[in-house]
Amino acid sequence: MMQADYLVIGGGLAGLSFALRVAKSGSVIVLNKGRLPESATAYAQGGIASVWSPDDSFDAHVADTERAGAGLCRRETVDVVVREGPDRIRDLIAMGTQFSRGENGGRDYDLGMEGGHRHRRILHASDATGSEIMRALTAAVREEPNIQVLERHMAIDLITAGKLDPLSKDTDCWGAYVLDLDSNTVRTVSARATMLAAGGAGKVYLYTSNPDIASGDGIAMAYRAGAPIANMEFVQFHPTCLYHPQAKSFLISEALRGEGAVLKRPDGAPFMQAYHPDAELAPRDVVARAIDNEMKVRGFDYVLLDITHHDADFLRRRFPTIYERCLSFGIDITATPIPVVPAAHYCCGGVMTNLDGSTPVRRLYAGGEVTMTGLHGANRLASNSLLEAIVFATRAARHATELIAASPEPAPALPPWNPGRAVDSDESVVVTQNWDEIRRFMWNYVGIVRSNRRLARAHQRITALREEIRQYYWDFIVTGDLIELRNLATVAELIIASAIKRRESRGLHYNIDYPKTADVAADTILRRSEPFHLDGEFLASLRARRQPAAAD
Repeated sequence: MMQADYLVIGGGLAGLSFALRVAKSGSVIVLNKGRLPESATAYAQGGIASVWSPDDSFDAHVADTERAGAGLCRRETVDVVVREGPDRIRDLIAMGTQFSRGENGGRDYDLGMEGGHRHRRILHASDATGSEIMRALTAAVREEPNIQVLERHMAIDLITAGKLDPLSKDTDCWGAYVLDLDSNTVRTVSARATMLAAGGAGKVYLYTSNPDIASGDGIAMAYRAGAPIANMEFVQFHPTCLYHPQAKSFLISEALRGEGAVLKRPDGAPFMQAYHPDAELAPRDVVARAIDNEMKVRGFDYVLLDITHHDADFLRRRFPTIYERCLSFGIDITATPIPVVPAAHYCCGGVMTNLDGSTPVRRLYAGGEVTMTGLHGANRLASNSLLEAIVFATRAARHATELIAASPEPAPALPPWNPGRAVDSDESVVVTQNWDEIRRFMWNYVGIVRSNRRLARAHQRITALREEIRQYYWDFIVTGDLIELRNLATVAELIIASAIKRRESRGLHYNIDYPKTADVAADTILRRSEPFHLDGEFLASLRARRQPAAAD
C-alpha cells in the first residue's frame, strides 16, 4: 500500500505539469511506464502552437483551429486554450525550456509554419521540441521533494467507490492498482485526487508514429471506471512517416511542409494541388487521404517528400534530428527526396472533460491525448496538442488543489489486489497472436478510409477477441503485455463502435458508404453503462450491399 494526496498516471507534458503545480500543496506519486523522460511528448518534433507574433491574433488561431476541426470544436474550449496559451509558454520557458531563436540567435523566437495555420506561430526547439520540453520538466520534477516518481510502473485499473461498495452511488476515484513491471508485483496506491495523463493509443494500429507505450491504457481504464468516452473514430494519421524497413515509422515533421517541402509521386510529379487549394499545407486529414489514395489507386508503396530545393545548411540547422536519422538510413534530405507513408499518429477522441479537466468520475482528472476536451473537434490542428496538454494540466491542478482543500477527509481504506485463482501463463503466444491480429484488422478495416462492410468485419472480430482476452485476463497472473493487450482491445472496440455510430464523413473519419457531411455536428459518446449494439439501420445497409445490382 502506498499513499499520496495526488496520483499522476503518465509522465509526459500533461502529467508532469500537473504534478509540479499540485506538489506545492501535497504529496505526489507519478507513474511512468518507461523511465523519464520517455513519453509521447518526448517524440513531438514540430512544436507548440501559440499566438506570439504581433502579426498574429487570438481570433486567427481560433479560426484556424475551428476550420481544421470540421464543425466539432467546442468554441469555449478553443477560446480558453488559445487565450491562455502564451502564459503557458512563458511557464515552460521559466522552467528552462529553450526554444529556437531567430536567425543569428536573435532575441525573438523562430516561429514555424505548419499545415492548417495561416500565421507563423509554432515555437520549436529545432525539430526536437518535445525532447527539449521533457528535459526541462524532468529536471524540475527530480528537484521537487514532494514528488515521488515510480518508473517502470503501469496502472492496471482505477479504484472507484463502486469497487469498494457495489451499492454505493458515489463515483469517487481513490487511486489505482499498479503493476511494478520489474518485479511483476501489484501495489495499491491510494490518492485523494488522480490525474489521468497516460497518452494516446497509436499502438492499436499496425503502423504508427507513437512509442511502444501508447497502448490506450488511460482511455480503457477511464471507460471501465464509468467515464464517458467521446469521438474515438477521429484517429489522426500523420501523412508523412519515413518509409524504410528499419525506421519503425519515424516521423517526418509537418514543419518540413511548412518550410516548402513538396509531395510527389515516385516519378517526381507533384499531386497535392489536385486535392486541396492549400496543397501541402492542407489539414492533415486531407493530406493523409490524398497520399493514401495515390498509393492505392496507382499501386505505390510510398510517395516522396522533396525539400531539396532549400539550402543544405538551412536544412541541417533547422531539422538536425530528421537529417541525422534519415542519413543513418542512407537518405540525404539535402539532395534526395524522402520516401514517406501515412501512419496512425494522434487520437482526437478520449475521456470527456470539462474546462477544469474534471471527468464525471469525481476526483478523477484527465489531460493530454487521453482526453476529448473539445479543442480538436474532428481533426487536430498541427501543434495544438502540446498546448492543450499544458493548459488543461494547469487548470486541472488548480481545481484539484481546491477540491482537496475544501474536503480534507482522507482516502478510505482500500482493499489489496486480489489475483483470485489466477496462475502463471504458459501460453504467452496467445497474447502475441491477439495483439498482432487486432493491429492488423484495425489497419485494414478501420484505417484512413472506411466502409460499413469493413467496420462490420472489425466489430465481429473484436467481439470474439474481447471475450478471449477477458477470459485469459482472469485466468492468468497479470503482466505488462497482458494489461496492454486488454486495453488495446477495449480501445479498438471503442474506435469501431464510434465509427459505426457516425453516419457521415467528417474530418478524420471518412466512410465511403456515408461520403457526405451531416448538416448538424454532434459528438459520438460511449458509456460502459450503455453497451453498444449494431442497430437496424446499419445492418440494413449491409444487407442492401449484398443484393445483386439491378439489370440495365
